[in-house]
Amino acid sequence: TVAGILLLADTTRRRRRKAIIIRRQDFGAFLERFDLIPFPQPPTPPAKLPLQGLTFAIKDIFDVKGYVTGFGNPDWRRTHEPSDKMALVLTALLQNGAKCVGKTVMDELAFGITGENKHYGTPINPKVQSNIPGGSSSGSAVAVAAEFVDFALGTDTIGGIRLPASFCGILGFRPSHQAVSTIGLIPNSQSLDTIEFALPSSRFPLLLLISSNVDFKGWFARDPSVLHRVGHVLLKVKAVEPKRERRLVFADDLFQLSKVTKQKTVYVVSKAIEKLSGYQPPQHINFSQYVASNVPSLKAFGQNSSNLQYGISALKALSSVMVSLQSYEFKTNHEEWVKNVKPRLGPEISHRVLAAINTKYENVKVLYKVGTEMRAALQSLLKVWLLLLLPLFFLLPFVSTNVISFCTIFYLSTKVPTSAEYRVILMDPKITRSSFLFQDDGILVIPTIVDPPPKLNSMKDYSTEFHDRACAVLSIASMSGGCQACVPLGNDAGCPVSVSFVSYHGADKFLLDAVLDMYASLQDQVSIAFKSALLPDVNGNMDASQW
Repeated sequence: TVAGILLLADTTRRRRRKAIIIRRQDFGAFLERFDLIPFPQPPTPPAKLPLQGLTFAIKDIFDVKGYVTGFGNPDWRRTHEPSDKMALVLTALLQNGAKCVGKTVMDELAFGITGENKHYGTPINPKVQSNIPGGSSSGSAVAVAAEFVDFALGTDTIGGIRLPASFCGILGFRPSHQAVSTIGLIPNSQSLDTIEFALPSSRFPLLLLISSNVDFKGWFARDPSVLHRVGHVLLKVKAVEPKRERRLVFADDLFQLSKVTKQKTVYVVSKAIEKLSGYQPPQHINFSQYVASNVPSLKAFGQNSSNLQYGISALKALSSVMVSLQSYEFKTNHEEWVKNVKPRLGPEISHRVLAAINTKYENVKVLYKVGTEMRAALQSLLKVWLLLLLPLFFLLPFVSTNVISFCTIFYLSTKVPTSAEYRVILMDPKITRSSFLFQDDGILVIPTIVDPPPKLNSMKDYSTEFHDRACAVLSIASMSGGCQACVPLGNDAGCPVSVSFVSYHGADKFLLDAVLDMYASLQDQVSIAFKSALLPDVNGNMDASQW
């Protein structure tokens, strides 16, 4: 009996050592490996497929025919059958030449932002191995950062793409609400994907019913051209569109919150666009105050704060609405399963899940109304239409931005004029055939995250503080339904640094084009900034007691 116990113990140790070796080899990114090869092509395809030769991985939330979608939890996997269908985005990627090599680890039930997983282990952040990778799409981000795949799919409800992209030092893109098909995903919080398109309900007039529109899909890449190509496939956008003017708007108050000096973020971006054509002089804004003034329903969630000069209260209120929406809709989707199965969950996830299930939600309509107002506010800030009256000697086919200073701005709006409005405008005697409508698109520049990645196993010490500060900036795109691109900008104190470019709902191609256009210049400026002896810069950072 003793010999049998010793043999069993030795076998167990060997298995653990083998698991550790395998985990170190793939940084713990993968849950399971397989090969889904690109779909067969005609004998003589008309052209090279856009994703030909690229490999990718998918988060354990996407359906793969013949495999159980595990949702990051063994009890979910145990209580569900293999899928009989393929997620539509997965089909699109395979049809366009990419090869899928496996499923990746994620936060349990997509309900965390740290990337830690009690059951499958926490993927190792390749850029700073002693720190968390960020979640909930942690394994997908690590697979890209460690160069196991060219790109990877994840989902983003309250930061599942953006946060791990920032912490792992790679590119990440969160598309606009409903821009990418969500058929074949496990739902977490569908209204953060479709706030504006709420369906009627006898109980809550603005309640979005459970549908196929769930969490955002998003993707990671190291190469901006790969990020761009994947975007074109998933978004099904036109290959060529007229180039628009780009206007960068820096959220100065949010960079004040960041623990990274502005010399490594704002300064880098400002210098990068100086050398590029098609960019207007950058603008600066106190974004939190703008939100407070333009999202009136937030007053119902206001908090007393002595730090109004930083506009903290508006963003704290916005993030609280975001978290409430996620919790409410998680309960709507999964309460029955949680109560019946009583799944084993990690401590932090268990706390959030139980809080979501046990909370009674009132004034749900107001939560959705905040989303509608936030979307309108972001569009008003970033999307402007100008009717320009050109001198008659300019011919429209040859008009460039260099002649705009000679024009008269007659029509200014934050939305495209309707056909009736346009007819009224054209009836004005000032309008001539030499007039034309010009779209000026803005991009909000913010820190992706305001804190460096915390140490592994340290979240008990400051989980609430980290979560609140992270959600303050992550709530902007989540609640507005806009698109957001996370772009790495080197390192600070040994940890990756990034900024995010945010645009309004539906501007996905415009934003992807802008990132591709800016990326090389940004990295040149990163090299200069990090090698040069720059003057010290003080952000006016706030300490934890102010949150």
